[in-house]
Amino acid sequence: MMLDINKHSYIKYFVFASLYFSEGLLWSISTVVVIIYLSDKGIPDPIVTLAVGIIGLPWMLKFIWGPITDFFITFGRKRFIILGGTLAATLFFIVTFIDPIVALIPFTIILFIAHVAVGFLDVSADAWAIEISTYEERGKINGGMFAGLFIGYAVGSSLFSYIAQNIGFSYVFTVAGILVFLIIIFPLLIKETKKHRKREKIASILLHEFKKRNTQLIAIHSLFLFINIGFLMCIIPLYMLNVLHLEFFQIGLISAIFPISMIIGSIVGGILTDLWGRKTVLYIFVTASIIFTIAFIFADTWLMLAFVYGIIGFLHGAYNAASLALMMDVTNPKIGATQFSFLTAFANVGEIGIGNTCSGSLIALFGFSRAFLFSAWVFGPALLLLYFVKTNKK
Repeated sequence: MMLDINKHSYIKYFVFASLYFSEGLLWSISTVVVIIYLSDKGIPDPIVTLAVGIIGLPWMLKFIWGPITDFFITFGRKRFIILGGTLAATLFFIVTFIDPIVALIPFTIILFIAHVAVGFLDVSADAWAIEISTYEERGKINGGMFAGLFIGYAVGSSLFSYIAQNIGFSYVFTVAGILVFLIIIFPLLIKETKKHRKREKIASILLHEFKKRNTQLIAIHSLFLFINIGFLMCIIPLYMLNVLHLEFFQIGLISAIFPISMIIGSIVGGILTDLWGRKTVLYIFVTASIIFTIAFIFADTWLMLAFVYGIIGFLHGAYNAASLALMMDVTNPKIGATQFSFLTAFANVGEIGIGNTCSGSLIALFGFSRAFLFSAWVFGPALLLLYFVKTNKK
């Protein structure tokens, strides 16, 4: 018997949280396991972070995956979710047999394609959430989705680091593939109501939506907002490895503190977003993030680093839920996958294209302390743009 997601709210929250859990697993591999793996093999930091940036490139290309799913909207959203998850899991099994020292380019390309597959899963899940949610639910739905993402990241960071240290890095990808296969079974049991069966004129609607000044402001704001976390996600593992000289499993455990705190932040931020409004939550938690990013300069022990990293995770989870709810508010459900993927692509350009990719060069040029200061500074343009953003309850 198929479960009706519209009749049971708890199913609605669970299904989206579980899908984002699978994304969190992939995220932990890219930003923790791959960084440690390549750095331990003696590959220079700028090359390591460049590889991470290339692997994460599909998230900047979400504006491609979104229109494809909208073009085939008559098939619904669920089919792309299942196909994307299945392809990603299969590619994890394949990359198990590739040594990045011997074949760094094939290793990077296969993980790149795995991110493409999960990108289709992501845009389809986002569009599905937009279709079945109301304004009053979107903060909580985003909180649940990103709680799932961060739980996946926490589980992946700790579990995969343990496997890498005690069994071997190659087995990490095998376990990840098995977990993703298990996760995508659940959507098969969900009944999908296809609200928008008609294929819309995607380009003309999208152009109309992005002619709106408010939509443009939100897009550019999201780009600057997520540069900070992109820097930190690569800088912190390298800092623990090269400055604090921690072991793989220790790095994995401390890295897991970050997403665990983001789980709490996502839930709190999601609730507060629906109560206080999007901009209020963003102002409060982004300002606090500036202060605690600077505090990394004084984190010269693993205990201090873990504390500050945990606070940063909580703050990021909170403003992340508010930011995504703001994007959903201005998204036209008729082209939900397309428009939302365009908006989140700006965020991913900031996080991955600028943050992840440039972090190694930033460290090489200025050192860790100045890199932390620069990571805090990039919040400035985001706060300035937020002042001009308008919100409404449609």
